[in-house]
Amino acid sequence: MKNRSEHAQREGSRSVDATTEAPHPGLSASEEQHGTRDRVARSILDHGPSSAAELAERLGLTQAAVRRHLDALTADRMVEARERRVRGARGRGRPARVFALTDEGRESFEQAYDQLAVDALWWIARGAGGGELGEAAVLAFARARAAALAERYRAEIERAEPHRRTAALATALSRDGFAAAARSAPAPGGEQLCQHHCPVAHAAERFPQLCEAETEVFSRLLGTHVQRLATIAHGDGVCTTFVPSTTPGDQPRDHHRHAARSPSRGGRPTGAAPGGPGTAPNTTTKTASPRTAGRNPA
Repeated sequence: MKNRSEHAQREGSRSVDATTEAPHPGLSASEEQHGTRDRVARSILDHGPSSAAELAERLGLTQAAVRRHLDALTADRMVEARERRVRGARGRGRPARVFALTDEGRESFEQAYDQLAVDALWWIARGAGGGELGEAAVLAFARARAAALAERYRAEIERAEPHRRTAALATALSRDGFAAAARSAPAPGGEQLCQHHCPVAHAAERFPQLCEAETEVFSRLLGTHVQRLATIAHGDGVCTTFVPSTTPGDQPRDHHRHAARSPSRGGRPTGAAPGGPGTAPNTTTKTASPRTAGRNPA
């Protein structure tokens, strides 16, 4: 009787251990769960759509443990269940269910999109002859890309009241992954458009034309000149753009003169293209060169 009891205890202990990983010193239970969950997702990435049984065998876990992690990954929209594709005639019974990574799940792993973008921009610059011609070609591409972005945002921003347009632009940028917000500027007479994430920061670090073109588009969309104060691409924590108030009487009288002589990490103050809706009367619009765009004062 005693031997049978000890045997049952050993089997129970083995069953518990098989459904969880051995504890790692220094890791909380939550960290352990996330670590195992990442291993499940990585196994699907490495081997393609997999059943719970296949994942359990690869990872040394029970199917019950694997299913718990799959349920969590499914709830987070990292994986999705689907029927396994069968070549030839299908046998009797229900088709096996496998789990595959979603697009969101794939994006959580390392990507080479940044390097691909940098390589493509270098190719454009070299194809144009390098030097100033190459820089001009990259700027033309950046402006075309930014113009397409502006067309998607234009209707939404034009529907907003003038004093709400910076906030409307921040909302549109956030949908595209920029984590943007509009807030009052420290000094009176305007707002700051803050972008807490830059999806193209790696490319913009090497090609500041991307920041320059983006700033030009902000100016056209908001109908006023703007000044880039800081960029993530050049080491700041946030991309910050000063947007002066368009409400009469809110701007200091010398604001235009001050902005025109204050260099910034976004380059010299960048306004709308000459003749565009953001060009102030009797004001010379200056555009930062690709070499200076995105830099703060020394």
